[in-house]
Amino acid sequence: MADRLRTLDEEIARHLEEAAKSGELATAKGYGKPFAHDPGWESTPEALRMPFKILKEAGFVPAEVEWFHERARLKVALAAELGSGEREELRAKLVALEQKIALRLEALRGNAKI
Repeated sequence: MADRLRTLDEEIARHLEEAAKSGELATAKGYGKPFAHDPGWESTPEALRMPFKILKEAGFVPAEVEWFHERARLKVALAAELGSGEREELRAKLVALEQKIALRLEALRGNAKI
């Protein structure tokens, strides 16, 4: 049955084969070279390494990464803040963000993605 529906893997393989035959694939950045070392690679859960690498190279930052950056900013701001009112507000934001991160990581674990 030549007209059968292709799986996603088969379709990807077909596109890659066409790109290789036309020479388009050889023009891709890093073609035929090993991945450049990324310091976060080993600390990233294996199931998320390649998706995060693809997103990073496309210039897209996953929300979870943004949350970690925001948490770091809040910790620095909290350490520098002397006023008790501001400290409490910063602490509340930090606690809420850490809870959000923990819930997201737990959801990923529950879905067996990490």
